Amino acid sequence: MALTVKRHHRLVRAGKAGLYLDGKSGGVRGLYLVIEHKHNASWGLRFQLNGRTRWMGLGSALLGDGVTLDEAREKAVAARNKLRDKVDPLQARRIEQAAARVAALKQLTFAEAAKAFIEQNEVSWKNPRHRQQWAETLRRYAHPVIGDLPVQTIDTPLVLRVLERDRLWHQKNATASRLRGRVEQVLDWAKARGYRSGDNPASWDVIGKVLPKGTAVAKVNHHPALPYADMPAFAAELRTRQGVAASALLFTILTAARTNEVVGARWDEIDFANKCWTVPSSRMKAGREHRVPLSPRCIDLLNKLPREAGNPFVFIGARAGAAINAKALHRALARMHVDAVPHGFRASFRTWAAEQTSFAREVGEQALAHVIDDKTERSYKRTTLFDKRRQLMAAWAKYVSSAPLQRRARDNVVSIGAR
Repeated sequence: MALTVKRHHRLVRAGKAGLYLDGKSGGVRGLYLVIEHKHNASWGLRFQLNGRTRWMGLGSALLGDGVTLDEAREKAVAARNKLRDKVDPLQARRIEQAAARVAALKQLTFAEAAKAFIEQNEVSWKNPRHRQQWAETLRRYAHPVIGDLPVQTIDTPLVLRVLERDRLWHQKNATASRLRGRVEQVLDWAKARGYRSGDNPASWDVIGKVLPKGTAVAKVNHHPALPYADMPAFAAELRTRQGVAASALLFTILTAARTNEVVGARWDEIDFANKCWTVPSSRMKAGREHRVPLSPRCIDLLNKLPREAGNPFVFIGARAGAAINAKALHRALARMHVDAVPHGFRASFRTWAAEQTSFAREVGEQALAHVIDDKTERSYKRTTLFDKRRQLMAAWAKYVSSAPLQRRARDNVVSIGAR
């Protein structure tokens, strides 16, 4: 006699120990209700395979949270279908459970993947601010949309929701572009680790087919720069200023270096004999060592700088043993009421080199430590053009130190009264 729902419930409530066969008429062959006591009841399937009698548990039979009679029969039928195909249902279940465990281990969320990626890669990021921005950008813009989702489920529509949320792509395109690149790197990392498969939905090859280029939606804001024609007058006034900040600004101009390269300059990087400043790769944007030829005016400036015992930095700061803060250079410019920033002096130099000299473009680019974008061109230009750069920087120093245009013009003016 087959079990019924009513009989199942009655037997479990009674808690009478025993094996109760589902029966042949309306039941599933080999399905049993197994009762130990009121608080221990389960379903089991007895079958034969390769001449051996086997037992397969099908779950709890307790009322409420247990497996119902209908569900137990479905499981028993599925197992017998495997037997019919000469498949051991116990072995098949073990394989399925193992696959489920592997799948569960691969359920890494985007936020977890981003955290792991940053922890593994931040050691190679030189700038502490860059490390902070990496985490902050993802936390602020990506995590609210995809942070809790498994990386395997993230597709292009979801990435687009991140980039287009609050019109980010159109109103803050520079931020959105960096965000897209960071999402792409995290998803690439997740794929390499086996947490996802398929193409990267955040790559520009995909996103670029949907969203407009940044140049089409955002105006590029360049660093405010001083026109090179005004440089001699500005440098002349700068030389009258006292303090390390003024000297650091002048050194920045003469070397066309980046601000962080200058404020971090150490005396052991300066080779006075060969008139050369070697900036280590750890402080260079491109991550490669950069040799800067020093003009006689640079050497003269360095020789006049104050030094502090035990302080390795060329431009000493207010705190003992520390370097000058980059903000001090900005404040010095602000006090001179100049609409420019220290980084803008690189643009002044580059424009002057292009318009006022006959040096090849590559010499100016090398002087700025720019990475050549074209791979083919880069492969042929393995030299740093150091000797030519020395000539260029000497010419630049001479120009910067020349008499201001206004002063030269005024010397030729004779007042009408005096005449």
